[in-house]
Amino acid sequence: MNIKIYKRGQGKHTRRGTAGALGIMAVMGCNSLYSSLSTLRNSAGNTGVWLQAGITALVLAGVFFGIYKLVNWVRFADFLIKTEGEIKKVSWSAKKEVITSTKVVLITVISMAILLYAVDFVLVEIFGRLGILNI
Repeated sequence: MNIKIYKRGQGKHTRRGTAGALGIMAVMGCNSLYSSLSTLRNSAGNTGVWLQAGITALVLAGVFFGIYKLVNWVRFADFLIKTEGEIKKVSWSAKKEVITSTKVVLITVISMAILLYAVDFVLVEIFGRLGILNI
């Protein structure tokens, strides 16, 4: 069987990542489908188990075939190839800069949370004593 891959070798990482993410979602969906088909197992006995597993396997095979066709569809594959090309052009921050920026963001968020809690606490006390807010 000859498998034709559109522009083989280009956009390899984005295609694999996209196919992998869609594959994980497909497996999770088929797991849910398998659980939903438990009434077949309960009504048909041992045959129901095979029917439940067979339907789920057919759906999963169909979805995987669809994923393969999607990542090789000309327009979508070109989009993924261009996306990978753009990602390669990005200048990524150094590890030290990312850690420093993360610390700044965390300190800012925690400070704002404490400030908002304090303002809320003061306003609740003021409105409670004025009889506007009944807690």
